Amino acid sequence: MEWGPTALADPIALLIDHAFLEMKAAQNAMELMTRWPNEWTPGWVETMTGIARDETAHLSQVTRLLMRRGGRMERGHKSFYAAALRGLVRSGKTGETLDRLCVSALIEARSCERFFVLASTTTDEELAGFYKALFSSELGHYKVFLKLAFKMAPSAEVSARWEHMLNEESRIIGEQPPGCRIHSGME
Repeated sequence: MEWGPTALADPIALLIDHAFLEMKAAQNAMELMTRWPNEWTPGWVETMTGIARDETAHLSQVTRLLMRRGGRMERGHKSFYAAALRGLVRSGKTGETLDRLCVSALIEARSCERFFVLASTTTDEELAGFYKALFSSELGHYKVFLKLAFKMAPSAEVSARWEHMLNEESRIIGEQPPGCRIHSGME
């Protein structure tokens, strides 16, 4: 079975997972902003607060949709995909910043891809419209994070690190169990 129908099998569980991912994405942007403000690129704070604002708006949208459908956010949500990606981040100021930007870009790229699949797969018009609208925003965030990575380090270093993370991410996705989650594995 393909990922889309599996993820859509329980729309409430999918929306709960999605809400937590939006919250974590907003927190990530704020943490990047406060940890490394204006370190090597003008507009760092403005860029990160813009992403945090977008992600917070998405959280609000998905939460409203979830509540209209009778669901609510629950405690104890974990994203094993994101945790595994964060495990790839090196320690140390420059390496850590580069890796965090690459991980953020990967998560946004994969979310963008998954939202496209959900919008194309679901027969629920409201969900299709919602995920279609999010596709563009996530694509923009992916490009911003990757662009910032290329601004902070030499192109060869960024490209090598990006390739390494893409390979590791492929392995990580393959290890994820299938389910009603944005970043679940395939069945």
